Amino acid sequence: MNRPLTDIEFFSYEGEVWYRHRDSTLNLLREADTNILDALMDTISTFYPKAYEALCAEYKGCALNRSYYRFRIACRFIRCNFAQLDNIPDVADGCQCSFEYVPCPLRGECRHERIICRPEFDHKLSVAEIPVLKLWYNGLSVDEIAAQLCLSPHTIHNHIRHAYQRLNIHTKSEFVRYASQHNLFT
Repeated sequence: MNRPLTDIEFFSYEGEVWYRHRDSTLNLLREADTNILDALMDTISTFYPKAYEALCAEYKGCALNRSYYRFRIACRFIRCNFAQLDNIPDVADGCQCSFEYVPCPLRGECRHERIICRPEFDHKLSVAEIPVLKLWYNGLSVDEIAAQLCLSPHTIHNHIRHAYQRLNIHTKSEFVRYASQHNLFT
């Protein structure tokens, strides 16, 4: 099943947020677009937690009206990150965002720069897993990683297994693709 965000291009036009599906149908984003809003909120809260926290604080005044609150958060995230119509889907695989440079009169002085606007991706890897996965990504075997890091092969295997579970991936090829898409080791 495809996530509702796959192959959607968001953009802003005359102060409103719009989206276009792969089949080129244009739609104004509305509170009633719950599938899209739910998926976007899930992506923001899971992979961009600092942005999610800042957005929740920014719109806490309307939090009692849950659908409007979520709509406002989604619209702000889109305006700050995807406002241009560039024919590139804005969210891939339900998590990887293709952020666009959005001209803003507050660029460089906004308190939400690099928090809401072009936020940092949270890869959810532990400090111990990162060196193991970097060597794994670079093609070393479990035994070679264990020797290089002075750890047991069992420990290396567990780090890889736990990271795969947290990232919801199952194979090395999926991991390599994920690491490349998210620039984990560059």
